[in-house]
Amino acid sequence: MEEKHDGSLEAPMDLRVWVRLLSCAMRIEKRLRRNFAEQFDTTLPRFDVMASLDRYPDGQTMGDLSRALLVSNGNVTSIVRQLEAQKLVETNVDPNDRRSAIVTLTPEGKTLFKRMARDHQGWVRDAMKDFPRDKQQQLYDLLADLKVSIGRS
Repeated sequence: MEEKHDGSLEAPMDLRVWVRLLSCAMRIEKRLRRNFAEQFDTTLPRFDVMASLDRYPDGQTMGDLSRALLVSNGNVTSIVRQLEAQKLVETNVDPNDRRSAIVTLTPEGKTLFKRMARDHQGWVRDAMKDFPRDKQQQLYDLLADLKVSIGRS
């Protein structure tokens, strides 16, 4: 903590920036979680798995999914099993490695994901509607700089 002129303590700027970033992300995430539950009876992690699979039409292994989503294999396996039960994804043996499975969106999964992705974009747009576009661009550029800076550490 840094001491202010009046003798009280204040968190250093780097910590204050981190907490502010986290607070903004958590507020939007909370809204997204609620909207997915209410409108699609699903979860944000299920949406994230489907989004990753949508980017790879030929599918992904469980390991690829866990690395892409930065979660454990166990978490991915659980979510994939839930999506399989809903017939939104299917799992097939990898022809190049019989020990591995490839997960793909089913036609029903692709259709649902398109609807969810459209609504997701609208929810994010709505969350940012009072933040001017030019400031969004400035923040985007600053966060790109921050990402490069963090990558060096």
